[in-house]
Amino acid sequence: MVFKNAISWFEIPTIDINRAQKFYEAIFDMAMVPMEMPGLQMRMFPMEDMMGIGGTLAQSDMHKPSATDGPMIYLNGNPDVQIVLDRVEAAGGQAIAIGTSIKAGRT
Repeated sequence: MVFKNAISWFEIPTIDINRAQKFYEAIFDMAMVPMEMPGLQMRMFPMEDMMGIGGTLAQSDMHKPSATDGPMIYLNGNPDVQIVLDRVEAAGGQAIAIGTSIKAGRT
């Protein structure tokens, strides 16, 4: 089996999973799926199929959010990233990298 994407899974650490869930659901206008395990709370981003890229918000003793040492994750804002950015402040966030375009190419 060959996977199409370089990234298969991501976890965004949080200390308040309900607040984080509300924020991401508001800016992306979607519903997240709860996943509970002993000592670990997660909220999964919707996936079209199991072969795509998936990820969660994660709250546990080992998941530590940080402004300087946390993960850098690029989330898809298609078809218009401005629609997503317009929702960020109202949802309690702050956009710090406005409209970064990432395009893969061959050399």
